[in-house]
Amino acid sequence: MTQPNPETSEIPFEENPSSGLSGIECIRHYVTQLDDSPGVYRMLGAKGEVLYVGKARHLNNRVRSYLNPASMGQRIERMVHKTTSMMFLSTKTEAEALLLEQNLIKQLKPVYNVLLRDDKSFPTIFLSHHPYPQIRKHRGRKEKKGTHYGPFASTRAVNNTINQLQKIFLIRDCSDATFNNRTRPCLQYQIKRCSAPCVGYINSDEYARTVANVRSFLSGKTSRIQKQLADQMDYSARHLEFEKAAALRDRIQALTQIQSVQGVNPQSVKEADVVGLYREGSFACVQVFFFRANQNWGNKSFFPKTGEGALEDEILQAFIGQFYNNNAPPREVILSHEIEDPDLIAPILSEKLGRKVKLTIPRRGEKAMLVENAVRNAKEVLLRQLSEMANQKRLLTKLAQSFNLPNTPKKIEVYDNSHIQGAYQYGTMIAVGMEGYLKSSYRKFKIKNSELSPGDDYGMMREVFTRRFKKLMEETPSEGENDWPDLVIIDGGKGQLQAVRQTLEQIGVGEINLVSVAKGANRQQDIETIHFTDAPKMQLDKNDPVLFFIQRMRDEAHRFAIGTHRSARSKAMKTSSLERIPGVGAKRRRALLSHFGSPKAVASAALDDLKAVEGISGQLAEVIYDHFR
Repeated sequence: MTQPNPETSEIPFEENPSSGLSGIECIRHYVTQLDDSPGVYRMLGAKGEVLYVGKARHLNNRVRSYLNPASMGQRIERMVHKTTSMMFLSTKTEAEALLLEQNLIKQLKPVYNVLLRDDKSFPTIFLSHHPYPQIRKHRGRKEKKGTHYGPFASTRAVNNTINQLQKIFLIRDCSDATFNNRTRPCLQYQIKRCSAPCVGYINSDEYARTVANVRSFLSGKTSRIQKQLADQMDYSARHLEFEKAAALRDRIQALTQIQSVQGVNPQSVKEADVVGLYREGSFACVQVFFFRANQNWGNKSFFPKTGEGALEDEILQAFIGQFYNNNAPPREVILSHEIEDPDLIAPILSEKLGRKVKLTIPRRGEKAMLVENAVRNAKEVLLRQLSEMANQKRLLTKLAQSFNLPNTPKKIEVYDNSHIQGAYQYGTMIAVGMEGYLKSSYRKFKIKNSELSPGDDYGMMREVFTRRFKKLMEETPSEGENDWPDLVIIDGGKGQLQAVRQTLEQIGVGEINLVSVAKGANRQQDIETIHFTDAPKMQLDKNDPVLFFIQRMRDEAHRFAIGTHRSARSKAMKTSSLERIPGVGAKRRRALLSHFGSPKAVASAALDDLKAVEGISGQLAEVIYDHFR
């Protein structure tokens, strides 16, 4: 959503009560200081950590309600008990307070707030504004020089749709720079995915009609397009143009295929998101189905943190606020449950979209069936995840027993290194918890110490652990807090383990459970040896489920390390050779690429051609020419 206007937000007033106050007494201290203005409040714990961020129409009334926490449920009661201070920020309107609340929740991630963990934007199909428009996938902030269609639930859905659209309409997907510098058709033309407008194989009027059909299709007018293609195929067949008729037949088949994979296409829902919520205790799943142009463009599951057990209305309102902070809302949002402030949310979504957005909770009809389907999907997905979590907890408990750990680990960090003969050196860390792999906690460390010998695993481990735990000590000084691991697993032998233990001692990290896992002779995976810092090494039975669990974690760490290394190596290989030419900055690189289309074309260009580029002097043209020779 849009940011609140800073000019309308007042400076926070005095927050610190007299020492020793906590819980209800702490809140009572503040009630006397507050007026009836709207605003945002923060409840803080003993270490200054933010427990909860809330907004209020009247700060005094809202904070006063916490004086009777038992009436608000166990979750609020626990939160009030932990509160030792509060912070306040008054605003001019309640809408500004809501926007500020969502921004603070995203920034601070309080324990007792509902948090949307997957807040990435969704991909769209982009048609550029150009005499010969380009079609491509787009993610992120919308570009103004074109039209966006979407969102789609996944990148795969966008790629498949674009792939089929190219088969049907033969529309280009190359960049404008490539388009402007083509002298002959590319492979897309050869495989019948493009009509080659770059070299004039199709005129502008015919290409414009093709683009109009693409827009019609993405707007839901598929039956008219299918009839047009069928009429053209019949006409070609009657005039004995069998090759053209066969090509049109293939395009009709591609159109039929793309219609069939879009699932249920409702008649009464042209543009809407259907949001279904299912809650089981302190866990929740939200299913969002995207309907655009009367077509189902996919669905996605979300698992918001429920702030230790929030109810449906609070979960759904928090989800909508955070979800549409990164994604453009449709004209209608169809909900499975009531939310706390629909009259406040709808105008904010309308402002973001630039036209009216309607929030509805249908009770009957087709929309109600769509909501029921979304809730049923949310329930099935959540129950599957809870089952997986139960299995994960059993594995973590067995691992704790096998390693003689005092408690079942809630978070495990697994470390690995990757390099090729000392080049592109990276250390990586993955995290595993009760919910499985914690992808948002994965970390990669580009090795910065230039004095390390190539392939020095011990030195790489020392640098990785120094950087990781120094930062951890700065952000969460006390061990046992959420970000600290209960167990650290190192891919390596006793030497790596000792190097890590010494490093942690040097930077002042106290007792932490460390183990290393070394493969057997010839890197056999069924006879791994597990090394401990203060206990004899051990080997698990080759059929022990704990061994399989360790292997899966180690393999995931290895996959992430290899992927990080390959990505860095590939990026370095793809880095434009123009960047290494002295005197050629970003502006001149753009001029060269715009003129020639690619670094390879620049490298093979004649000296006179280089001199013809705007911004490239004769002297610099000679430098560029000599650089590639």
